[in-house]
Amino acid sequence: MLLPVALCAQEKDEALTFPLDNFYAKIKKNPKSILKNFRFGFSTGYGNTFFSHQLDGFGIYQTAGKQPSIFAAKTPATVRYTNWVNQVSQDSNPVKPGSFLVSSDSAKLGFKGNALNIPFKATVHFEWGGKYRIGAGYSYELMSIGSLHPISYGNKIANFQPPGPTGWMNKYFGMIGVSFYRMGDYLFTGDAQIGGYKPGSNFNSALIQNGVYVNIGVTVERELSEYLRVFVRPSYEIKNYTLSLPEGGKSITHNINAFYLNVGISYSIPELRKCKKHDCKIQMNHAHGDREYRSRVHPIYKKQNPLYGENHPKLFKYKGKNKRKLNPY
Repeated sequence: MLLPVALCAQEKDEALTFPLDNFYAKIKKNPKSILKNFRFGFSTGYGNTFFSHQLDGFGIYQTAGKQPSIFAAKTPATVRYTNWVNQVSQDSNPVKPGSFLVSSDSAKLGFKGNALNIPFKATVHFEWGGKYRIGAGYSYELMSIGSLHPISYGNKIANFQPPGPTGWMNKYFGMIGVSFYRMGDYLFTGDAQIGGYKPGSNFNSALIQNGVYVNIGVTVERELSEYLRVFVRPSYEIKNYTLSLPEGGKSITHNINAFYLNVGISYSIPELRKCKKHDCKIQMNHAHGDREYRSRVHPIYKKQNPLYGENHPKLFKYKGKNKRKLNPY
């Protein structure tokens, strides 16, 4: 007699059940998730350019109280150049008695010195595989050439300061890199930047030929959060340019290799939108309706675990005066 009652109860329970889809909305995939692999960076810092050139096929003319000038070794010393670094200026005054003249046929001639660099650099790169990156960038850089001193006859030849030593250099480059080491929140990446550059308006671009430059460095990044990093990048750069003199068809190659120390920040676009509910205090990634959101209370400058949040990893009872109490509560 109990069997019909049990069957009736089972049929009643089955009639009251509903598919779970009626209660749980299917989460829609975020179409912009690929953007999380792009990082945008900005940096500034300090650079030192090692300015040097050799004057093979030239001579140096030095008169007391004046800056040195140069002349082509096979031409009269009366046709001289008073600037051969960023512009071309000439001097045709007669040679003064008692002046010092020396030719590259009998000595190694040239000048070297330093230039101050202050770069402002913007980059964007794509990361994949947890270690590889590729991208591009642009740098707007102040360069100020200091006094250049002779590599020979320093007791007889004065230092040379080119007129108009300061200008803004433009650089544009592609970049590649591979992360090779991680220590806690610090990531080490070897990278290279390869591109072209244009010296500032204080250089005579009609007389200058400049080519590709190569910059090799190591980027050390500190992860502040999943979106924000700070970094420091020491690097060494190899580049040169050739300045052509208008007479005689001669040219001078200037090496302007440089050392840089850049500091900056990088930012990636979050994969999820910030929660639409202004009063929502959930720390983990979560859903409202059919959309998934990230927490509104995740500071961009603070590392978070998107599964459970880390806004307060240390309880209040262990902070300040509370940590000295036997029973903080």
